[in-house]
Amino acid sequence: MSHDGVRLHGVHHKSESDLAFVVGHGFTNHVRRPYVSRVLARMARKAGVVAFDFRGHGRSEGRCTVGADEVHDIEAAVLKARELGYSKIATVGFSMGASIVLRHAALGETRPDAVVSVSGPARWWSRETAPMRRVHWLLEQPHGKLAARALGVRLGGSWVQAPESPLEVVGRITPTPLLIVHGDLDHYFSVDHARSLHRASSGHAELWIEPGMRHAESAATPDLVDRMAAWIAVNVEDEE
Repeated sequence: MSHDGVRLHGVHHKSESDLAFVVGHGFTNHVRRPYVSRVLARMARKAGVVAFDFRGHGRSEGRCTVGADEVHDIEAAVLKARELGYSKIATVGFSMGASIVLRHAALGETRPDAVVSVSGPARWWSRETAPMRRVHWLLEQPHGKLAARALGVRLGGSWVQAPESPLEVVGRITPTPLLIVHGDLDHYFSVDHARSLHRASSGHAELWIEPGMRHAESAATPDLVDRMAAWIAVNVEDEE
């Protein structure tokens, strides 16, 4: 249950580890989508996994606000992971979920022990690619909400006031370990987004530009998932 009464549905891959990955998916995705569930299953080989459908997606209630109120959904998932007995929590977000875990780590009440942002935007209203122009058509045009519903997303109203962007808040994540992962063939957000976030972190974040990688969960190979899990394990241990 999120802070405002929105009921969230998700999955828990149990583990004997004291570490859990709290995972936030991308726009239009949900935890039962095959390439998302494959990533979750791979991560579960290394630690516990708590993953859920963001509001307005999949089996969760509510309306999608494209990153604004979803910060509270991540907060609820982190608290759920603590309730399940995990003492160390790493948040991992893909695309829209990446923007949300960054904002949560900077602004949320319950700080994670490490953060991984994969294929995330640095700023709002990015229209530099054809896929993002299509996303903005869904968000802004009269028939967009109907089209979005056909894709499995129930959209809320437009922002009254834009929330702070990932670029504006990433510097506040320090000293929490932060990994920024981006593909050099990402067809939604250029690598400039990742590099901008890295610069705004004043070098605190670690940056991986992945050769040949496209976008988000569908592009996350088993090798990449394993390397991210290993990075988390090392950096959470270093925080002790």
